[in-house]
Amino acid sequence: MSIVVFDPDSTEDVDFKDRMRHPATADPAGGMWLSDTEPSFIDADALRKGRLAKLRAWMREAGYGGVVLFDPYNQRYATGSRNMFGYFLRNSTRYFFIPTVGPIVLFEYPQSYHVSMVLDTIDEARPSKLVWSSVSGRDDETAGPFADEMAELLKAHGGGSMKLGLDRCGHLQALALEKRGCEVRDCQGEILAVRAVKTPEEVKCLQVSMAGAEAAVYAVREAIKPGVSENDLFAIMYHEVIRQGGEFIETRLLTSGQRTNPWFNEASGRKIRPGELLALDTDTIGCYGYYSDFSRTFRCGPGKPTDYQKSLYRMAHDQVQHNISIVKPGMAFREIAEKAWKIPDRFVDQRYTSVMHGVGMHGETPFIAHAMDYETYGRDGHIVPGMVVSVESYIGEKGGREGVKLEDEILVTETGTELLSRFPYEDDFLEKQV
Repeated sequence: MSIVVFDPDSTEDVDFKDRMRHPATADPAGGMWLSDTEPSFIDADALRKGRLAKLRAWMREAGYGGVVLFDPYNQRYATGSRNMFGYFLRNSTRYFFIPTVGPIVLFEYPQSYHVSMVLDTIDEARPSKLVWSSVSGRDDETAGPFADEMAELLKAHGGGSMKLGLDRCGHLQALALEKRGCEVRDCQGEILAVRAVKTPEEVKCLQVSMAGAEAAVYAVREAIKPGVSENDLFAIMYHEVIRQGGEFIETRLLTSGQRTNPWFNEASGRKIRPGELLALDTDTIGCYGYYSDFSRTFRCGPGKPTDYQKSLYRMAHDQVQHNISIVKPGMAFREIAEKAWKIPDRFVDQRYTSVMHGVGMHGETPFIAHAMDYETYGRDGHIVPGMVVSVESYIGEKGGREGVKLEDEILVTETGTELLSRFPYEDDFLEKQV
């Protein structure tokens, strides 16, 4: 069974034509609108076509006949389609077949075809062969029919190539594909490399997403007072993210007082006391499915920061500003690591895991490790125009009472960088001592 896109003006399929008159079809963003009264400054059609063109250019160059996408982020990148995003992050049962040239086929959860078939990037929808295997545990029964269908599509539309990329897949499916003559490759890393350089419309999406995340952080800052809990503040941030057109927050990194040291504790019911620090990281899948990733640290009043709090904050601020200043298009990742701000010895053990990392639909490539970690985590590569990165700092010493988390997001341009995150720093922490 398949559901194929027909000409809406024909008389061949009256029911389908009626479906195509659904109000969602008038929205080129495919349901991702931010307002029902104002047109978006983002050209959603150009956004989808630009990303798909980049993906297919890589496929041609790498000799792929097609790719099968299970990762919801990759699906959205290639087609603009989103459906039950959180569910399919853990259930690899919704997938796309995308040939280098030819029809894009969606294998969808039953009764939800209409969610994506309004998009012009999708030519056909069929029922997923794997949709119930995740709950029945019978991958052995579904692997064969799945592989039969993929192999048939690849033979019909792969342009003679049987090289098939999969961004993630169970081993039984991969083995079944190989038995049917497919040359199976893990293409997740290659796709992330394609996604690393943003199109102009993607940059606009990142700007809109950042504006929403900044509004959420402002709402948190305004709500900080003695007695409020970390969970209270996290709920305020989440509420504002949704209200601004965002989608969800990947982490729960909002902590106070001694829970700011070390970093990576998660929001709890702890109530904040006067004079304590409050640190957060946005980690937000925001408007149009694009990531917003910046961090700030605040202080619960009344009063002024202590000298120790100021010293932590200034070091974190210096680290972020220095590392932004050294970024130039064409620089090798290793060169950035070597020129990065030197962390004082007593803060090295609890350093943040990277100097900076890529940003797109989530935290992405490149990942630029500290020089001391480069042999373990580092990768070769170069910063190029169109990349977006978040520049990280965490300053907190072992056994210290508190720590400071700061981070900013930048776009790499032809001549340097452009700051995407504009949330101001705290003057009380940066004012010079008299």
